[in-house]
Amino acid sequence: MKRAALALLLGLLAPVALARELLACGHPFYPPVSWHSGGELVGLAPQVVRQLFAEQGYEVHLLTLGNWKRCLLEAQQGRVDIVVAAYRTRERETWLGFTEEALVADPIVLFTRRDRPLHFSSWDDLRGRTVGLLLGDSFGDRFDRFAAQHLNIEWVSSGEQNFIKLAQGRIDFMPVGLYSWTLQNRRFGYDQVIVQQPGELVTEHYRIGVRRDPALLALLPRLDRRLRELAEDGTLKRLDEHYSARYLAEPHRMPNLYDSAP
Repeated sequence: MKRAALALLLGLLAPVALARELLACGHPFYPPVSWHSGGELVGLAPQVVRQLFAEQGYEVHLLTLGNWKRCLLEAQQGRVDIVVAAYRTRERETWLGFTEEALVADPIVLFTRRDRPLHFSSWDDLRGRTVGLLLGDSFGDRFDRFAAQHLNIEWVSSGEQNFIKLAQGRIDFMPVGLYSWTLQNRRFGYDQVIVQQPGELVTEHYRIGVRRDPALLALLPRLDRRLRELAEDGTLKRLDEHYSARYLAEPHRMPNLYDSAP
């Protein structure tokens, strides 16, 4: 029964008549929204983007680029047409148009070493600390300005590098989306070493972004309408559950959090 229900769900999101081709990329380390698996970009956002653009007569080719910053750079330089899911910031809005409707809301929380908790009641508690961020990461305009002015930023290419650096005490904290952390922790058991701190840094929203081409920008109202429909009929929630289960079921190697960061 579950298999039949899943087939029906993915059938509703199966490509229709295809024509023009578009290139898309996404975050490689952010399940269940998007991540790299078996040389492919998979997740809720890639699945929804392929379907919604297929409905408008486009075939979307999903690229697996090295890291999140590379994806954003390719989009900024016009070599990629779609970013399947990204936070909307003023800087990104200069080269991307965004849907008003979000794919997911993303509460951002802080993580520290278990033996080095960080009192966090306001952003001022973070001043002077060292934070680990993925290349290309943004947590909204306000936090980005605060981080640039008041934090020491250590940039890394992958989430695993960040976890290792935090476990080794080379950074004081890292911000991570609560839902993605929950999945990664269930898969790897990071809470042996790393724990969530009380409080929420900010809540951001993952939206579909398109290159600022008039033909693509003209699609945004139609994409918004379909996203509302998919939210209201429960499709987004079911896809979230499906891709969360897929991520947890993938073979994995538990990283040694005390190894040197790759």
